[in-house]
Amino acid sequence: MKLKTMLLSAAVICVAAMPSSAQEKLERAGITVGTLGNPFFQPLIKGAEDGLKAANPDVQITSVGADYELNKQASQIDSFIASGVQIIMLNAVDVVAVKPFVEKAKAAGIVVAAMDVSAEGSDLTVMTNNVQAGEQACEDLAKRLDGKGEVVIINGPPVSSIIDRVTGCKTAFGKYPDIKILSDDQDGKASREGGLAVMQALLTRFPKIDAVFGANDPTAIGAELAAKQLNRNEMIIAGVDGSPDFIASMKSEGSLLVSSSSQDPYGMAKMAAEKAVELLNGKQPDPAVTLLDTKLVTKENVGDAVGWEITP
Repeated sequence: MKLKTMLLSAAVICVAAMPSSAQEKLERAGITVGTLGNPFFQPLIKGAEDGLKAANPDVQITSVGADYELNKQASQIDSFIASGVQIIMLNAVDVVAVKPFVEKAKAAGIVVAAMDVSAEGSDLTVMTNNVQAGEQACEDLAKRLDGKGEVVIINGPPVSSIIDRVTGCKTAFGKYPDIKILSDDQDGKASREGGLAVMQALLTRFPKIDAVFGANDPTAIGAELAAKQLNRNEMIIAGVDGSPDFIASMKSEGSLLVSSSSQDPYGMAKMAAEKAVELLNGKQPDPAVTLLDTKLVTKENVGDAVGWEITP
């Protein structure tokens, strides 16, 4: 009996000496983004993949685009749950409406990390300070106009990044009483084609436009294309992203593009993925929301800019 008691005591000591929770190996993860048609999401996906693979080079990762359709993204999240992923990297197509699907994933024990845009209910978020990005770009436009003129804002899908950029832009323009916003509610679909279509309609409505703010670079590039097609060269145009396409176009002779608030999609997503892996193993993110400031790329400093890198 004494020997049995001693063995039992030794077993208790060994158990007590073990860590309270073993590290969970990351085996499967899912990535869903707004659309695969926007080049911005290439480095975003790559950053998320690299952040996840740092935990396990052999992790199985599925990356999909939702085409800015909530139902499609909801189905993708359901598929991720069914396949047994441990982490979902989420670029939400609707910050509010995505919440029940986020909660469903979390109820299944999955870590949900929002990247680039917020998602209600997510465990953590890493994104650009989009209010600052919009304010920065539109402040630059206002100064180039010497504080007066008629401007348009080409809006986009109801994701937090677009909403915040437009808010920041309006704040900047609001500082100048002689700047009049002609339109701010047209959805350019965050795409070149959408920006082109919206701008064509705006050019028909307004005989003079002094400046245009596109909610992202593809939108701004589409707006410039529409203006040039109609020989409307009286305006200047700004965007948000600092994309290689925007930078190349801004360098070209006769470009109407003058500035873009530059993001780091790769670094943003990599940080979000790393935080998600830490949370999977019990380390709470602090802070829960990380905002990354942008830098303004302009016609004057574009010679030093190269646009995004797919890898660092």
